[in-house]
Amino acid sequence: MKTYAIKYLELVDQHAEKMAERWAKDVRSNNKTKYYQQLDEQKIIFQCVRFYQYFSKMFLDDKLSEDILHFFKTYARESYALKIPLDEAVYALILMRRNIWLYVEFQSIFTTSIDQRQAVDTLSRTILLFDYAAYDITKEYQELMKKEAGKKK
Repeated sequence: MKTYAIKYLELVDQHAEKMAERWAKDVRSNNKTKYYQQLDEQKIIFQCVRFYQYFSKMFLDDKLSEDILHFFKTYARESYALKIPLDEAVYALILMRRNIWLYVEFQSIFTTSIDQRQAVDTLSRTILLFDYAAYDITKEYQELMKKEAGKKK
C-alpha cells in the first residue's frame, strides 16, 4: 500500500472521534437530515466513530468481508430502530464521507504532485467504499421496512 494511503488511514483512525463530532454538527444542522436534530448527539457520534473505525478495515480489504457486510446491516438496523428516514440515513453517509475527506485535506498530507495522484487514488477508493456501504445499508433498511409492513397486514 502507498505511504500516503497509510497516512490517510492513520488520520481517520486516530481522529475518528474528532471527525465524528464535526459530522454530528453537520448532520444535525443540515436541512436534508432534520431528523438527526432530535437524536441524542452522543449516540450518533458513537455510531459515526464505529463507522470510521470500520472504514480503515474496509479500505485495506480487497473485497468486502462478511464482517464488514454484517457491520453495514447493523448500521442499517440501528438507523431503522432510531426511526431515521432512509433518505436521511443515506445522506448522513454522504456527510461522513465528506467529513473524512475534508479533515484529511486540511491536514495537508498530500502536498506534492506525486502525493496528489495518490490522493486521487485514495479518494476514489473512499468513494467506492461508501458507495458499497450506501447500497448494502439501503438494501437492509428496505428489507426491514418490508418485514414491518408485512407484520402490519
